Amino acid sequence: MIPFSPPRMDQRIVDEVVDTLFSGWITTGPKTKKFEKLLTAYGGHQSTLCLSSATAGLELVLHWYGVGPGDEVIVPAYTYNATANVVVHCGATLVFADASDDFNISIKAIEKAITSKTKVIIPVDIGGWPCDYDAINALVRRDDIRSEFKAANKEQEQLGRILIMSDAAHSIGGRYKGRTVGSLTDITVYSFHAVKNLTTAEGGAICFNLPPPFDNLQIYQRLNIKSLHGQTKDALAKNQIGNWRYDIVEPGYKCNMTDIQASMGLIEIQRYDEDMLVRRKHILDRYKAALSKYKWVQIPLYESPDRQSSYHLFLLRIAGASESQRDSIIQEIFRQEVAVNVHFVPLPLMTFYKGLGYRMEDYPVAYDNYSREITLPVYYDLTDDMVDEVVRAVVKAVGKVIG
Repeated sequence: MIPFSPPRMDQRIVDEVVDTLFSGWITTGPKTKKFEKLLTAYGGHQSTLCLSSATAGLELVLHWYGVGPGDEVIVPAYTYNATANVVVHCGATLVFADASDDFNISIKAIEKAITSKTKVIIPVDIGGWPCDYDAINALVRRDDIRSEFKAANKEQEQLGRILIMSDAAHSIGGRYKGRTVGSLTDITVYSFHAVKNLTTAEGGAICFNLPPPFDNLQIYQRLNIKSLHGQTKDALAKNQIGNWRYDIVEPGYKCNMTDIQASMGLIEIQRYDEDMLVRRKHILDRYKAALSKYKWVQIPLYESPDRQSSYHLFLLRIAGASESQRDSIIQEIFRQEVAVNVHFVPLPLMTFYKGLGYRMEDYPVAYDNYSREITLPVYYDLTDDMVDEVVRAVVKAVGKVIG
């Protein structure tokens, strides 16, 4: 059986984790801080806070920006539920926007959804393909949209507009107009979950890149406190001689990254561009070369003159297929012992969100993308022979179902 997305594990990662286990620091300590610094240098933003998940990062930022009841947050209808759940947790109103043909959020749909209550927009880089950040950033800076914005606290007054928080769970290493994901907008949030290109088993990070007069390092320190129950010192700081005393300044959360997790990340970030991304791009190129000759194939965008994906997913679409035909094709692929997936079921189709009154009919492009989409395996240890086997399975399955 060809699996869908097993994590990469090798002796370098094992050795680094074992070193941590015997170091005396297994929770947040020196390796987490080192990982943060490497991520900041890699992304080209101002500062980085590592956490237990990307979800925690998204929610911490919403709380920091004062998002709550009466506010609106715009998110794609086509995304994983974590992007939307954090808005619900804050008590704000969730506003879905339709997708574009490239799977990412539609700029026109964002513009249509903005009201005087909009506080945050969360674009998502689906499959690792960066959104059109110049267009999104320009939109919220437009005079007519800025004039509608109603600040409710100091942070909102300082920014004076809608905050853009990129959900880059898929896209570390992606590039847009010569810039690296992490530095493309106000705040970016990475995921290091087990299926991601760069994994720490579980984990995430907030990349701070807010404009003046914000002090991004100071915001890092504030959210670090918020991630540790509102405690003014983490374990590393309290371990300094005579530095045991601390205070609780707010009822915070518990979502810090551990040094065990960071150990895995330290190895991967140092070989990411020259090794991981090279291999993943090769796999996508091989899929593209093998599948492009079929008229029923719609190849996903992963490179253009101004954008480069992180090559996280290969989002194959079957031209003209119905949702039920797509499902049958997937079953036929599995019968050939090849695991595939679907990214994603749009949120208005999910029971919880349907219960809130959202209708899939309002997001036709998102539905069309989803209904024909099959995600093929992409991971470091997927060999060329395995890629070819996946292609044969897909072609055979489509032939059997559609002809």
